[in-house]
Amino acid sequence: MATKKKARSPKKKALPKKNHAVKNQILEVAHRELGFDTLRPGQETAVRALLEGRNCLTIMPTGAGKSAIYQIAGSMMKGLTLIVSPLIALQKDQVEAIREQMDEAALVINSAQRASENREVFEKLQEGAGKFVFLAPEQFHKRETVEALQSAGVSLFVVDEAHCISEWGHDFRPDYLRLGPVIEALGHPVTLAMTATASPEVRDEIVRRLGLRDPEIIVQGFDRPNIHLRVDRFENEDDKLQALVHRVRWAHKPGIVYVGTRRNAEEIMRLLKDEGVDSLFYHAGLKASERTAIQEQFMAGQDDVIVATNAFGMGIDKSDVRFVYHYDVTDSIDSYYQEIGRAGRDGEKSEAILFFRPQDIGAQKFKAGETRLEPENIEHVAEIVAGHDGPVGAEEIAEQSNLSERKLTAAIHRLEDVGALEVLPSGEVCIDEAARLSEAAQAAAEEQERRREMKRQRLLQMEEYAGLNSCRREYLLRYFGDQFSGPCNNCDNCEKRNPDIAVDPSIGTRREVA
Repeated sequence: MATKKKARSPKKKALPKKNHAVKNQILEVAHRELGFDTLRPGQETAVRALLEGRNCLTIMPTGAGKSAIYQIAGSMMKGLTLIVSPLIALQKDQVEAIREQMDEAALVINSAQRASENREVFEKLQEGAGKFVFLAPEQFHKRETVEALQSAGVSLFVVDEAHCISEWGHDFRPDYLRLGPVIEALGHPVTLAMTATASPEVRDEIVRRLGLRDPEIIVQGFDRPNIHLRVDRFENEDDKLQALVHRVRWAHKPGIVYVGTRRNAEEIMRLLKDEGVDSLFYHAGLKASERTAIQEQFMAGQDDVIVATNAFGMGIDKSDVRFVYHYDVTDSIDSYYQEIGRAGRDGEKSEAILFFRPQDIGAQKFKAGETRLEPENIEHVAEIVAGHDGPVGAEEIAEQSNLSERKLTAAIHRLEDVGALEVLPSGEVCIDEAARLSEAAQAAAEEQERRREMKRQRLLQMEEYAGLNSCRREYLLRYFGDQFSGPCNNCDNCEKRNPDIAVDPSIGTRREVA
């Protein structure tokens, strides 16, 4: 590993042996620290697993209380609780909440702070002054960060938005791939991975890449019965655009319109403005300060509609969003369900509509195409790494390989997948001396091709969803491993069969499956 310092393993408090005693202790802490009289489904199970020293993967909807799990468990365990979160604004909110509600020492390390402020945090860690520490995954690029955490002794390692580690997830972030080596460097503290939405395939990848040993996997219902599901089909672009603008004009607001390009975000926003709709656009081409200001305007209710690419959404918890419309098709069911899940978090009636043309699939296929890699390119990368005496950085590999950043990143990850390379917490790469480079390169190329095919299949699933004649909710929930059987009576297809149904969002539409 890049850092040889031995991680300090804090001792954990002994737990009462009887189950009811453990439950009482957890509830007592939850009441004292957070003011909870009861715990929501899944919370006690997760806390108990962590206190018993078991790793845990929790998939719970936004608002179901995932953060309470690590807050309760962390307060009951000796040593440091480390929370990896990709959103600096969300880190700030969580730190303030812990300080106010729990009166615990909560610290943050991120790029928004001055270097002197981050150094001060490191000093506090050395003094044992911190209890909860928040940081973004890119902080692990710095060796001193890992060394400081090794000395501090991490007892609970929390990965928020854990789907970001999966290349099949809806918001893959390469920095998350370093978390597995970081956990190893810290001596494998008890690990909690949390996300709101993850298919069985994504769950498997989270467990594998984080190195979770015998994890407790807790999945709370994916169903959002108050969201009406619908697909409107069109033959040409003009009709689709006019239908969207008309629908938004008369829809209950606020709402979100998701688009696939920056150009569409700006154009549709202008069209909505012309119709008298207070609207904003949001995409990754804006400056960070502009994105922050736009997000704050929408969250504060100053504008009714935001037209955005998928850059908008993570960490957004606006409860009264009445609709989520997709003008462009997403690259997967994972992405689609995550985005429509931003509607109706207050439990009130909401709707999710996909505006679809068959030609949209071809456009998305081109946009989301996976990088093709030849075995000789991959072998060349492996040879460059093998030619160095010790770990080597990605920039140096790029200079010698002449590969694009995208191709180089893919080559490194595929070689890591087949065990030929190891990516260290610092981001440097080292070779497995026992690896046969030619064979490893061929295996890595085959893995990359498998992933290209998987991306194609995932896009075809979106096409299948758009063309369904059966219950849409059943299709979505079964994709995530929920054995729900329709009719849901709250999608366009179910309504065609029974136009007189009435849906009460507070009750939902599910029926028990024998």
